[in-house]
Amino acid sequence: MILVDWQILDRINRGHISVDPFDPNLVQPNSLDIRLGNHFVWYEPGPEVIDPYEKETISSGTKEMTAESMVIDPGHFMLAETLEVISLPDNIVASIEGKSSIARLGVELHQTGGWIDAGFTGSITLEMCNVNIRPVKVYAGMPIGQLVFYTTERASRPYNLKNDAKYMNQRQATLSRYHENPKAG
Repeated sequence: MILVDWQILDRINRGHISVDPFDPNLVQPNSLDIRLGNHFVWYEPGPEVIDPYEKETISSGTKEMTAESMVIDPGHFMLAETLEVISLPDNIVASIEGKSSIARLGVELHQTGGWIDAGFTGSITLEMCNVNIRPVKVYAGMPIGQLVFYTTERASRPYNLKNDAKYMNQRQATLSRYHENPKAG
């Protein structure tokens, strides 16, 4: 079941969902608007192959910046953080969705990593891309996306209890930690 406005407020007020900082004006009929943080990470152009199993290739050739605004050039990809740090209980999951007003500018908010597991705590790393033919400027603090909350059965092993919870308590835009997975084959 998707939580609606009064249920979102109720879960936050009772401490079942934690959102910090929390602004009740950001609660929408079926979601909670989330704002862009001020930490950005991106890859510099180059011929080096990124191998998901090799940490050095994931982190090499990257730049990062803390700024109050950022221009995303056409075709460019960057990681960004949400201003909000969230914490979910063992029976609520969330998905991150873009805001239509931002999407109409050509900015995609997440590529495929839009699921937040029950038990997760941390800021959310956004996987942003500009598919417009013109640069788009984004600002720290602007509503950039929305979280949709779903109630589920209680997870027997929520994210915070998993031994391989690579992104638990993350802050700032976080590079892939895929290299922590065992290599297949």
